Amino acid sequence: MQWLNQAVVTEHLTMPAAIEAIERLLKQQVEHPDWVKSPERLVIPTFSADDTHSSGSHLSMPATLYDGDNEYAVVKLVTICPDNPSRNLPTTTAIITVSNNDTGEVLAVMDGVCITQVRTAALSGVATKYLAKTDAKSVAVVGCGGMAYEQLNAVLTVRPDIDTVYVWNRSAEGATRFQAQFAKDYPQWNVSMQICEQIEDAIQEADIINVATRATEGLFDAESIKSDVHINAVGAYQPSMKEISNEVIAQSNVIVDDREGSRHEAGDLIQADAAEDCPWIWSDIVGDLQGLVTGAIAPAQTNMTLFKSVGAARFDAAVALDVAQMALKNNIGTRVQ
Repeated sequence: MQWLNQAVVTEHLTMPAAIEAIERLLKQQVEHPDWVKSPERLVIPTFSADDTHSSGSHLSMPATLYDGDNEYAVVKLVTICPDNPSRNLPTTTAIITVSNNDTGEVLAVMDGVCITQVRTAALSGVATKYLAKTDAKSVAVVGCGGMAYEQLNAVLTVRPDIDTVYVWNRSAEGATRFQAQFAKDYPQWNVSMQICEQIEDAIQEADIINVATRATEGLFDAESIKSDVHINAVGAYQPSMKEISNEVIAQSNVIVDDREGSRHEAGDLIQADAAEDCPWIWSDIVGDLQGLVTGAIAPAQTNMTLFKSVGAARFDAAVALDVAQMALKNNIGTRVQ
């Protein structure tokens, strides 16, 4: 068994590889529907009865993948701790196991924080690849938490001609920290990064908008953004949360990563569907990532597009399995008997 800590996973997992793994999985689901099994994840609220802690959640996410020769079980255990930033710790902690279903042997155990961030961003990368304007030149980063770094990396991976990044965060300190850290960790991207005091200044000229927050109400309206903008929304992962306004949702071609999971966890869409003054309903969803990648759907790129991501175990499994197989082949990490 290989043990892969966060530093090892971060060193060897690349965004192009993660995007490729996601696209390969989506195509495989169409060609061989029985090869991928991914039940809805179990979510347990934490500290909901304790006023001294911010409420978070614990998630159990199992999946099995068959490649025509071997079948693997991949399980991710996640704990979301909203108070961790004040402790200088990541909000999301996770561990992933990869097993061979023929023998039951555990092939690898790895830190799941990087896997979670990269696969979440890779989903946005896939959506951006198919939905955003091919001549996009600017992207707005709304919310500068841990997820924002790889989200921007993913967008730049599929739209490398982008030259301007607008950054907005509720705290100016967070935006400044993001600017410095991104330049340090991702030197391959030669972009001009501008910190904006007002969210409107960040989004009004952006061709692509990345939103990753814990907001509870829509952060901007349709009049503040371009009519052909593409939006990646990866925050608001509980029904009580909301970062995309009903107005923006109603005017967008909405694509999701997981239809079933969205109905239970995508707070933006759940609230839009329930609002009496919002014309958008669940049946208005244009499609999902699988349809995009396989060509089953092709939303017009002249209209506003919104990708809403809640994640699913099969996406983690595809990326983690690639990492595990690479580690075993190249003896990466620490061998544990």
